[in-house]
Amino acid sequence: MKASPASLRLLAGLLASPGDESMEVLRELADEHVWLVAPLAELEEMPLDEWQAEHTRLFVSGHPKTVCPPFESAVVSGSLFGTASDKLADLYRRAGLEATGLPPDFLGTQLECAAFLLEQDCSRGKDLLRELLDEHLAIWVPRFHPALQAESRLQLYRQLGRQLADMFDA
Repeated sequence: MKASPASLRLLAGLLASPGDESMEVLRELADEHVWLVAPLAELEEMPLDEWQAEHTRLFVSGHPKTVCPPFESAVVSGSLFGTASDKLADLYRRAGLEATGLPPDFLGTQLECAAFLLEQDCSRGKDLLRELLDEHLAIWVPRFHPALQAESRLQLYRQLGRQLADMFDA
């Protein structure tokens, strides 16, 4: 995986549901990340509810199906709350972390965990990072990001898919 903790946290944040403060955050991020400039320009031309609707369609509850569920269990086994959730909850516990608010197999949670583990200066952190990458992220993210790039109607999510491809298709 070719990533810094900051870039992992950025990608995790882009998976969050857009809110009133999201445009301002993207403006600040675009100063450092040139790949966000064109998506930002596109988003500035649309109402927030359209951005939110696309986020919902892609990641939460699209009709007739959610096209890019950002959950390992959904991508790997076709249903939420699969064995990946239990395995990841255990990995987080061993790292001294706990997933709250979202299932443990949510991509944003996994990216946040990877960022945390990259910052650890110990062999245990490196071992847990290798487990997270080898047994989770490397298995399903290469299947997730092409769907995201193909299905998204917004440049932001297509670019997110490209960034994930750059990180995990080594």
